[in-house]
Amino acid sequence: MNRMRFGIFLAPFHKPGINPTLALQQDLDLVQWLDRCDYDEVWFGEHHSAGSEISANPALMIATAAERTRRIKLGTGVVSVSYHNPLWVAEDLVQLDHLTRGRVMLGLGPGSLPTDAAMIGLSQKDTRGLLADGIDIITRLLRSDEPVNFENDRWVLKDARLHLRPYSNFDIATAAVASPTGPKLAGRYGTGLISIGATTAAGFDALALHWDVIEEEAKHWKQQVSRDKWRLVGLCHIAETTEQARRDVEYGIEHWFNYFQEIAAFPQMSMPGQNAKEMIDFINDSGFGAIGTPEMCRAQIERLWTQSNGGFGAYLMLAHNWANFEATKRSYNLIAREVFSHFQGQHMSTMNAAARAQKLRPELAEIHAKAVETAQANYAAEKEGRKATAAE
Repeated sequence: MNRMRFGIFLAPFHKPGINPTLALQQDLDLVQWLDRCDYDEVWFGEHHSAGSEISANPALMIATAAERTRRIKLGTGVVSVSYHNPLWVAEDLVQLDHLTRGRVMLGLGPGSLPTDAAMIGLSQKDTRGLLADGIDIITRLLRSDEPVNFENDRWVLKDARLHLRPYSNFDIATAAVASPTGPKLAGRYGTGLISIGATTAAGFDALALHWDVIEEEAKHWKQQVSRDKWRLVGLCHIAETTEQARRDVEYGIEHWFNYFQEIAAFPQMSMPGQNAKEMIDFINDSGFGAIGTPEMCRAQIERLWTQSNGGFGAYLMLAHNWANFEATKRSYNLIAREVFSHFQGQHMSTMNAAARAQKLRPELAEIHAKAVETAQANYAAEKEGRKATAAE
């Protein structure tokens, strides 16, 4: 098995009314913690309305987080392409690519909150078409020095070129929930895919289909695609015991559910539950996520691996603020310690080494004990020899 990467998809989700300055600082503190815990990736969201997802510009979060971290990669999760001129999207990421020495990733999507699009006169029926146009322009700018000319109802580009060439060959990924739009674009342009709703009923059922679509489109457009660039997003909160994990998430799970039930016009994420107990039971019983032990988190990932019908390259946890910050950090740390090794080729080597040592222990312990006895006897004989010599 290749080394699976782990990371988070940070929208973020904060309760309306709290201090936004401190909330954003806490998000950055979390990224620093993940860097220390050997996580591979963080993807920052872009949202402009609805009160909870208060990161408006993922590029600003990346620039700040890059100065506070050592090795973790930082991505736009995702830029809402329909809101921006694609030339400036490419320019921003190339500058970040230089500033971070190649630690950036570019995630692209149509824009998920209808309340965002409405403020700039966009309808949801138009955003996917604009995403397709935008990805075409962005990939041409990044992969070629040829000028780009383009015009539609929203953008005009005339002999457009990047001011700087990229520092690295950074990852580009499109977002998908249940529709084939993201996989089609990933296959056509040879990008990665972020399956954001991987554990929703519709998203889980679509997983194998997603990759079939990517491969079919890639073959048609003569592109190369890799499952290593496929990222699945799921939900977990882990503690030492299931009882502790359930107590932890009573802190904020009702707000999170209410956001999708009553506020965000994002029906794929709407879930049943009237109180914390019902919500926790739904998460665990439906397979939507895992609130419990590291073993439950491992089982969740293995379930997704099987459903993907061939595997994927990274598992991203949707950051959710179900628990307070200390319990949240503890969860991520436990996952790093107890889950990573099972999917990164490290678990069995130490287990097998311990088993081999245990099997050999009786024989080797006996040899060791005899060696100590022999050393003691030799030393005693040496002392007697010295006494005899001194007496002469």
